[in-house]
Parts: sequence; C-alpha cells; structure tokens
Amino acid sequence: MKSTELRNLSIDELKKKEKDLRRELFNLRFQLAKGELQNVRRIRIVKKDIAKILTIITEKNKKKDS
Repeated sequence: MKSTELRNLSIDELKKKEKDLRRELFNLRFQLAKGELQNVRRIRIVKKDIAKILTIITEKNKKKDS
C-alpha cells in the first residue's frame, strides 16, 4: 500500500483500514502458530502498512490542531 494513496483518505477511513489490517495480522499470526501460513513475509508487510497508517493519522491530527 502506497503512502500517497493513504494520504488521500480521511481519518475515519484510515482508522477502518487500520482495524482491518490488525484483524488480518491476528489471523496471519494464528496461521503461523498452526503451521498453515505459506507466505511469512506478509506479516512484515501488514505491520509496515499499519505503521504507515498510524503515522499519517498523527500527521493529519497535527495539521488539524495547527
């Protein structure tokens, strides 16, 4: 997921995406524990996407307060 795409979304949409990604991360970790996960790298990608979203939410909140 590109950060330029995320910057065009509203804060509510970003929070919804974060929630969906956290649910996906939980499911990926569960699959990893059960030994069913095929693409282990997907966990790293999802974690980075969550971090991007949180960073952009923080930036938007700071702009809004200024």
